[in-house]
Amino acid sequence: MGKRSTVSMKDVAALARVSVMTVSNVLNKPEVVSPETRRRVLEAIDKLGWVRNESARQLRAGRSASIGLVVRDITNPFFSDLARGVEQVAAAAGYSVLLSDSARDPARERAAVELYQQLRARGVIIAPVAHSPDREFARRLDMPVVLANRATDYRGACIVSVDNVAGGQLATAHLLESGHRRLAALGGTADIPQIRDRRDGATRAMLLGDPAARMLTISTERLDIATGRSAATTIVAMAADERPTGVFALNDLVAIGLLQGLVAAKVAVPEDICIVGYDDIEFAGAAAVPLSSISQPRAELGRRAAELLLEEIQAADIGAGHRHRQELFTPALVVRSSSMKPHRVTNSRSAVPQRS
Repeated sequence: MGKRSTVSMKDVAALARVSVMTVSNVLNKPEVVSPETRRRVLEAIDKLGWVRNESARQLRAGRSASIGLVVRDITNPFFSDLARGVEQVAAAAGYSVLLSDSARDPARERAAVELYQQLRARGVIIAPVAHSPDREFARRLDMPVVLANRATDYRGACIVSVDNVAGGQLATAHLLESGHRRLAALGGTADIPQIRDRRDGATRAMLLGDPAARMLTISTERLDIATGRSAATTIVAMAADERPTGVFALNDLVAIGLLQGLVAAKVAVPEDICIVGYDDIEFAGAAAVPLSSISQPRAELGRRAAELLLEEIQAADIGAGHRHRQELFTPALVVRSSSMKPHRVTNSRSAVPQRS
């Protein structure tokens, strides 16, 4: 046959002395082919080193066996855990997962979804950048969509999210109950919905707590370890009677950076400053001072998002109706050494300026 840069199914059929349809049956419906014919076809495949182009086959059928996933920051362990949950459910159902990182850029998010459409993905899970997706863009999508990690009033898709307001309240109430009256909420900006919700929860806890308590809000452009280290420098430079003794870091990467910076500055955790993070990533419990954190069911969030997406895909396949659902997961406080008593909190109510 000579050297060929590409071996085709026709080549396999010619070598096995069968039709192309028989080769197809060996691969897809082997029970209809005699054992001797199957043997010849499989030997031809092995001899030629032919590999079926599964993508082309799926595209000819008008559909693929893949779903898309778009996350905001794959370097954040929260999203890698969420992706793992999606992949577990998808793989069990025979689907592959196409992963894109939007890097918090709405244009990149939209481009990734449009690419998935071109690739005939059956559906897409989006951890969206904006508070809710562009209604017109979402309406034009001709495939099922599930929004993950975002509480929104949007009703055009299934949504799975975590109650971040409750999480922020849990973290702050824990610090207040531990005796802290000078607190700080550290990390992110209010244009990130999860950060806004966590701050709202912290505010709720403050309103229900000691009226003498104060909370400083420290906004940051990023939510990473370097940001936490930089914040430690800012906090250590504060006057002793203004420095917070309890810090609610609005994600664990910031909390770990803060812990590193405080330890480097010889500030004891938790004796001088207590820290509570958010997400309860694997590194939280393994930190030099194990980090208290608000735990989110990250992998479960991904698994449920995938389950809802597959339900909608299956409903579409059989022409059945599908009702979009919104499911809210409850976070939990995990207390570790970084916020445990005893600590040297001395800012009593009398030492703190009263509300005007």
